Amino acid sequence: MIARRTMPALFGLAALALAPAAALAQSGPQQMTFFVTSANPGKGGDLGGLAGADAHCQALAQAVGAGGRTWRAYLSTQGAGAVNARDRIGAGPWRNARGEVVARDVADLHGEAAGLSKQTSLTEKGEVVSGRGDPVNNHDVLTGSQADGTAFAGAEDRTCRNWTSGGEGSAMVGHHDRIGLNDSAPMKSWNASHPSRGCGLEALRATGGAGLYYCFATN
Repeated sequence: MIARRTMPALFGLAALALAPAAALAQSGPQQMTFFVTSANPGKGGDLGGLAGADAHCQALAQAVGAGGRTWRAYLSTQGAGAVNARDRIGAGPWRNARGEVVARDVADLHGEAAGLSKQTSLTEKGEVVSGRGDPVNNHDVLTGSQADGTAFAGAEDRTCRNWTSGGEGSAMVGHHDRIGLNDSAPMKSWNASHPSRGCGLEALRATGGAGLYYCFATN
């Protein structure tokens, strides 16, 4: 009789013990569809063009077990055949490494409801990227884009020469922590805060960046 009475309780305790593990599995690499690169490929704004930038996203995702998806860099290009960052990232929704939804769709991502912040814009490893106020400020994230995710018109470089220059040129960056020198809209923008001082790693560091960028899964 004692065994019959305690067995259901034991099953209940086992279920409770497994619950956190199940929750963790749901927020694992297979669920991740958005991240900030944990590192620059090594040449600053020279990412090897869009193809090279995408390949870096794919490799980083692969390293943490999320390579089964198709990953694209959130980057625009300029000039003939200009590409809008918003058009290359799929339809959403997008979740970070903890399984938190940062945006439901493209409109949500570029609207006031976007859930991107220092706490949610995590790397592929699930780590927080340092920002303004930390010993090392890496809140500048390469985008080459306007606030609505579209490319810049005109000849003024905002894409490090379409992501092929690690020296001359400039790139539009956003603040992943949504914090800047003041409370203006650009300073709080995750994708269109200000141009960089150059395209080399040292120039990118000068304004608070490490040549990182956003990666989104298209499927």
